Amino acid sequence: MSTARRAACWLLALASSCAAAPVAHAQEPTARIRASFTPDVPGAQTAFMFAYSLQDAEGVPPPLRSMVVHLPLGLGFDVHGLASCASARLQGGGPAACPARSLLGRGHAQLEVHAGSQSIPEEAVVSVLRAPDRGGRLALSIFGRGETPLQQQTLSTARILPDRGPYGAKLSVSIPPIPTLVYEPDASILSLSLTIGGPSARAGAVTVPRRCPAGGFPFAAEFSFADQSRAGATTHVPCPRRG
Repeated sequence: MSTARRAACWLLALASSCAAAPVAHAQEPTARIRASFTPDVPGAQTAFMFAYSLQDAEGVPPPLRSMVVHLPLGLGFDVHGLASCASARLQGGGPAACPARSLLGRGHAQLEVHAGSQSIPEEAVVSVLRAPDRGGRLALSIFGRGETPLQQQTLSTARILPDRGPYGAKLSVSIPPIPTLVYEPDASILSLSLTIGGPSARAGAVTVPRRCPAGGFPFAAEFSFADQSRAGATTHVPCPRRG
């Protein structure tokens, strides 16, 4: 093989390997989480609020692919009387196509849509519904719908699984790609806030743990992104004051 041909093959191999290599982030994304109970009375039925926000030093964070939320020991999910809604039914007609008593919570999300060199914010309304159990575990559907600038909907699936101390359970969420415009990256989630139970639910209930450990009720979350980067955050809900 001639020297020129060897050089051409080497350059082709180098170009192929560079094209296949994932784009690495110079710095991992960062996350913040918040949680609260309303009311915050031990053992009482409550509206449980959980929220997160994601940031990236290089601009918009990568598209989110999964999330695991660690919940405090004793946090109760009572699904008695709560109907389930199949994913196909939810995807076809949205929450309105599901039984009214399948609704467990509501919320909203802020996303970023890429359009050329611009990033455009999009607001989405989010509904949390009970899904058919998976593997004997409580399963949830998290349905989001945005209308401006794009009419989009997405369906994330979640399961509540056992966890290790100091946590009692974990919510494992799988988030599908959220396509936007042709040849543009998937949408990125910047923040999400959900309220589960309380007035936002048609049936079922969430109960505050009866015992509060020193330092408050612990929460933690881990986030995984499309580019293989990760982020994590922790917080505590202060123990209820006793009268």
